[in-house]
Amino acid sequence: MDAPFAETLAAGARALGIDLDGRQLATLGRYADRLLAWNRKVNLTAITDPGELAEKHLVDSLSLAPEVGGAATLLDVGSGAGLPGIPLAVLLPGLDVTCCDTVAKKVAFVKAVAAELDLRVRGVAVRAEGNPEREGLPRAEVVVSRAFAEPGTWLPLAVRYLAPGGRVLATLGRESDEEALRRAGEAAGLELRSLRRLTLPVSGAQRGVATFARAGGPGST
Repeated sequence: MDAPFAETLAAGARALGIDLDGRQLATLGRYADRLLAWNRKVNLTAITDPGELAEKHLVDSLSLAPEVGGAATLLDVGSGAGLPGIPLAVLLPGLDVTCCDTVAKKVAFVKAVAAELDLRVRGVAVRAEGNPEREGLPRAEVVVSRAFAEPGTWLPLAVRYLAPGGRVLATLGRESDEEALRRAGEAAGLELRSLRRLTLPVSGAQRGVATFARAGGPGST
């Protein structure tokens, strides 16, 4: 990766309060290299500018770290090229990550790059339809997806993969109405525990992440 990529990645992470060490920066750079190389043959991402890729894929994925920290397992549904699962696995080396996607070629990329970079990431080619045992998917302490923009659709599915005491993350765009999120959570048997809004440092794009847990679970009020 070129200098603008590295500078955008490091500066973006610092703006989030994340200090990437040299090994993590190098590993994320190698991941981005492989992503763009595979992308020439397999449709993995529409973002091919290195600086834009650094912010809108990697920094955006790393922005979930505060909500993921302390968990041992993460399920990334509709992971595509392994986002946010792979960047989070690089940042949090004790995290066991499962990435699932319906497109076998994307999962093949996840498996290949995880093996090459020695990450605790496995890929599963399956459509997540709410039956983890049949699908070969785990119940995880954190369940997340960047592929689902609508919490009303995402939360009822995600809760089926939630381990006891775990949490579901909903990634959001600029608009994130707290009361609507609360109602969507309640419909899925979940409580809204937190809503954090942030701004990506280079583009100024607005993001949000909502954290949900089972109603009546630890930390409920």
